[in-house]
Amino acid sequence: MTNVIKLSEARVGQRGVITEVGSHCHHQVEDVELERRLLELGFVEGARVELIHQGLFGRDPIAMKVDDMRVALRRKEAASLTVALDAAPDVSLPEAAE
Repeated sequence: MTNVIKLSEARVGQRGVITEVGSHCHHQVEDVELERRLLELGFVEGARVELIHQGLFGRDPIAMKVDDMRVALRRKEAASLTVALDAAPDVSLPEAAE
């Protein structure tokens, strides 16, 4: 089962795939403009993202890898992106060699 969250809620080190860009509610001119800018930056459905850094004060801005690029966004902007997080890796201890 995948965990679907807003990108603004992600923590450093979390990875996933973008499932939705924008709210698809085009009543506000600002929302349409933000969605357009995010798409131009490479935030498209299916793109792989990883949160790599967050600011010290208010955890803003956040820096992430988007496929092979690095991009910084405000958390308010990142709230427009929905991400399906990867399953947490199994961190069990390796078997002792005999």
